[in-house]
Amino acid sequence: MTDNIDVESLESIGPVGIIAGTGFYELPGLQGAQHLVVSTAWGDASAMTGLWHGRKIVFVPRHGGDHSIPPSAINYRANIAALCDLGAVCILAVSVVGSMVPEWDTGSFMLLDDYLEFTTGRDATFHDQPGDVVHTDMSAPYDPALRAVLIDAAAAEGIDMAPTATYVCTNGPRFETPAEIRMYAQLGGSVVGMTGYPEVALAREVGIPYAGVAIVANMAAGMFDGEISHEDVSAALEATKDPLFALLGRAVSMI
Repeated sequence: MTDNIDVESLESIGPVGIIAGTGFYELPGLQGAQHLVVSTAWGDASAMTGLWHGRKIVFVPRHGGDHSIPPSAINYRANIAALCDLGAVCILAVSVVGSMVPEWDTGSFMLLDDYLEFTTGRDATFHDQPGDVVHTDMSAPYDPALRAVLIDAAAAEGIDMAPTATYVCTNGPRFETPAEIRMYAQLGGSVVGMTGYPEVALAREVGIPYAGVAIVANMAAGMFDGEISHEDVSAALEATKDPLFALLGRAVSMI
């Protein structure tokens, strides 16, 4: 944690946006934390602001602070619009996932560089009105420069992180079947989750650099004997909190 922060020197620098999901509902050591409800054209979003590792932060818990919002009901547009309205210069996103890569098992960190989308019924664009036709380029959905910062941050913290991974987004809230996992793996998927899309695409639409770190909470269905349990997922996430916050803190200080 940086001491003796000159707040005035930070006034001209926009905040770093951080979005996190299951198991991560606050930033430890956030100074001057303020809880906000941000009203946008797409609805309200909950956010927390403050100083963290010497930088202004806007933190958005996807599922709400009490994990009351299921993946398919998250107002992704409001969340991204709120970060945009609050001046976020970039977004570091944390996704809790199941792994389809045997060598990157429970507790692993993986840096996203592409995605496959299998959701239904989500409001996935800001450009959905007649006359507002925009085709957003998605050649690099996860910002290369921001990904480089996270790679350097992981090295500085001694965290073993896979440098590339393709995120498969499913609708949820149910977990996937073994047959679905086999299909996703054959299509090139590395990890599977329920919240990474349309978040990444919406950030691209509004021009906010976005990078995603996947935290493996379990192996995907059919890749191990037994069922996926909430207890096992919770235990895996608890074990990753310290290295995750070290990674994010280091990245924030480097941006």
